[in-house]
Amino acid sequence: MVEPPQPSSTASAGAIPAAGQPYDGAAVLAAMRASTRPGGVPDEVETEAIAQAISEGVWTWSGAPWETVSVGGACGPSECTVELAGSPAGGAGVDLYTFAIDPAAGTVAPESTDLHGYPAALDPVLDEMARDDAGDELGELTLVSARWLPPPDAGRYWLAYRTGGEEGSFGLDLLLDAASGMVVERVAVLGQP
Repeated sequence: MVEPPQPSSTASAGAIPAAGQPYDGAAVLAAMRASTRPGGVPDEVETEAIAQAISEGVWTWSGAPWETVSVGGACGPSECTVELAGSPAGGAGVDLYTFAIDPAAGTVAPESTDLHGYPAALDPVLDEMARDDAGDELGELTLVSARWLPPPDAGRYWLAYRTGGEEGSFGLDLLLDAASGMVVERVAVLGQP
């Protein structure tokens, strides 16, 4: 029986986040009130209870506060949306959290995450792990982006591989578990890179 390749302990350990929640409700409320985004944050969601609920859903890759933070929001007839974004120094990109809020009921629900605030130096490490496990499956595909997953999925990354920029080109999205160095899910995609 052939044993699967094992990631180097240094590489995989560096890819496992020390994810944490550095923001409390007071910090989120202060960021909402200081928002410089067009339209800012609607007054009806600038409450201590809503800010606290938002803070409980926000993780950073390193557990440290972001270098830059941006908050914005909008309200419709019955529901509001708040977007909280932040980027760390040396990060591959921006972490974006979107929350759906019912101001009348005071409920806050996570709507989506798009998390790219991991160290940019991890890209080649993650690429190497994925290629070691996926083998020829990736062929000439290039890693174009990655996003990290917060707890309880810490240490997992969605990696986007694409061919080269043609509309409708083939791509492959891989869910990589950095602790094991194994690809645990594959999704073939057609579309823009």
